[in-house]
Amino acid sequence: MVEVIVFAIFALAALGGALVMVSARNPVYSAMGLLLTMFSMAVFYVMNGAHFVAAVQVLIYAGAVMTLFLFVIMLIGVDRTVDTDEKIPLQRPMVVVLGTGLVFLVIAAAWDSWITGRASGVCTVDCTGTIEAISEELFGAWLLPFEATILLLTIAAVGTVALAQFALKPRLVESGGEEE
Repeated sequence: MVEVIVFAIFALAALGGALVMVSARNPVYSAMGLLLTMFSMAVFYVMNGAHFVAAVQVLIYAGAVMTLFLFVIMLIGVDRTVDTDEKIPLQRPMVVVLGTGLVFLVIAAAWDSWITGRASGVCTVDCTGTIEAISEELFGAWLLPFEATILLLTIAAVGTVALAQFALKPRLVESGGEEE
């Protein structure tokens, strides 16, 4: 029953975040809506037993990609000032109470399903989606494609840095024989 309640709460949060993302006029608010949707997806992954995918969702997408998005938004500049006055009285204490309750609800829902390790080297429960199962596949059967992907991403990162540091020289453009 607790899982259904957690799912309903985060389903509404994901839909709300998606609506904020596409309807907000301020790009920072839009990015925050995307962040809420990504975090809600991570909770869905935890509820389905894919703890590693949930951790990757939070660390990579909600962390690194959102930092990049916010950096680009701030780099291009937001030319409007935002009114920072709080319109709802007691807004901050209400958010603290609701957030704390939500954290306890998530912990209660996932208390029995979190897998923290193996007992005697063999999974005692279904290990699909755990770090052990993924690492055995990734570093066993898929080692060569994994290493090739690392090499490709490293080359792309070095190339991007090199292009960003490269100063273009102005070129003379020849017109079609006519002088202006």
